[in-house]
Amino acid sequence: MAMTPRAPRRAGVVLACLVIGELVTGSSLAAAPSLPPGFEPGERVTVKSVRDGDTVVVEGGREIRLIGIQAPKRPLGRSADLPWPLADQARAALERLALGREVTVHFDGRRGDRHGLILAHLVDGHGRWLQAEMLAQGLARVYTFPDNRRAAAEMLAIEDKARRTRLGIWRDPHYRVVSSDQARRFVDSFQLVEGRVVQVQTISRKVFLNFGSDWRTDFTIEVPPAIRRDLARRGIDTAGLKDVKLRVRGWIKLYNGPLIELTHPEQIEVLAR
Repeated sequence: MAMTPRAPRRAGVVLACLVIGELVTGSSLAAAPSLPPGFEPGERVTVKSVRDGDTVVVEGGREIRLIGIQAPKRPLGRSADLPWPLADQARAALERLALGREVTVHFDGRRGDRHGLILAHLVDGHGRWLQAEMLAQGLARVYTFPDNRRAAAEMLAIEDKARRTRLGIWRDPHYRVVSSDQARRFVDSFQLVEGRVVQVQTISRKVFLNFGSDWRTDFTIEVPPAIRRDLARRGIDTAGLKDVKLRVRGWIKLYNGPLIELTHPEQIEVLAR
């Protein structure tokens, strides 16, 4: 005679499913986009260990940095010895995605850095683009370079969705988007800064987007001539950005007031006019 499953067992199965669901949130079940075309595929390698949320070690001891993203990790060049919030979760997520698996490296720009790390996008045997998976889980943010920025638009869209749904790091105040009037508090760190442009000035062919009435103290974006031309080709006229709300990402330095110098156009996002 068939037996009806007892309630405690059913509850246990449901709980287990919920736990498994938490572990894979944002991974293959979220159908993160595939790597866009245009990259040069390289060799297939097996991931032997995971250093942190954006660095893996493959056979031969070679280290690969997942270029285009920045995951929580140990502080870079700081005296504090504590990891960034969610560093352990980011590392664990990348381990679930990559540890012991074969992945294919894909290149666009510069292939290595001064520390000897390989700079590449990684795709596993199921076609999963690992950078997209980490962004989709909210366990990394977009961090592009002038010579490594292909697929920036796709990555920014994935990051934006994770941020709007407050996944992963986007729930933690440590990673919040900083308002332009708070930028001085975050000098010498990589940040996402939002605000409305108050003044546009051109000095020695450089454009300065000032987010306050006093450029000596308020947050500013410096736009070199080459980047201004790149932005214009993308339909963004820097001369017309007064009163426009922007989001910019980069390292904040102190030059008069807090300032981010653009090195490539993908650092700026137009939010509202």
